[in-house]
Amino acid sequence: MIFADLKDFLEEKYDLYNRESFIESDPIQIPKQFSRKEDIEIAGFLSASIAWGQRPTIIRNAKRLMEFMNQQPYEFLMNSTEANLDVFREFKHRTFNGDDCIFFIKSLKNIYQKHDGLESVFTKGFNKGGDVKSAIAYFREVFFEPEHLDRTQKHISNVLKKSSAKRINMYLRWMVRDDERDVDFGLWKGIESKDLFLPLDVHTGNVGRKLGLLTRKQSDWLAVEEITKSLRTFDPNDPVKYDYALFGLGIFEKF
Repeated sequence: MIFADLKDFLEEKYDLYNRESFIESDPIQIPKQFSRKEDIEIAGFLSASIAWGQRPTIIRNAKRLMEFMNQQPYEFLMNSTEANLDVFREFKHRTFNGDDCIFFIKSLKNIYQKHDGLESVFTKGFNKGGDVKSAIAYFREVFFEPEHLDRTQKHISNVLKKSSAKRINMYLRWMVRDDERDVDFGLWKGIESKDLFLPLDVHTGNVGRKLGLLTRKQSDWLAVEEITKSLRTFDPNDPVKYDYALFGLGIFEKF
């Protein structure tokens, strides 16, 4: 496709999929249950953290996490004790197990008690390095401040080792993007939509390669930078809106 045709094609698919109807089959439905900022942030982060595999399973397990937290993520987090964290020991989502889950709760509590919350940590990291890669790297550093098992580190992507950080980039899209369509939240103001990177997964990667937006075969951080750079030529202010187009083409249209 030539540039103009490809842009029109992506705009059409973005318009088709970036709608409220998208929510009912996507993990973003979990934080959509809440209205308090902190509840949205925490529910969103935990849901995004287990967002790999089949979406019905992701949604079912994310709902289970909210049930464990009495449908009050922030209150549960801040009042959590060793005793009431025991319920998470039985949790399992693929390779993410109860020990990982308990650490995630403890680490999030540390972030809200000592670092003024998730938005503050990501924004501070962004301001330190001037980009989202720096924000993700700094967040990971803060996240693993508390004592933890080495195995748990694999559940937070390390962009300094070229990880694509799909789940964190998706979470940032949820928190940052605001196009008044009521899908993404637009809660955070310290990072702008223009600074976001595409949540690169097998679907968006395959479609991106077919459309000539991505030439790199490996789906790592370099690929994330390449495909996002391509998307910025279509909309420099909101490149990751095309996540809906690429994902929709891959999942729903088997493009």
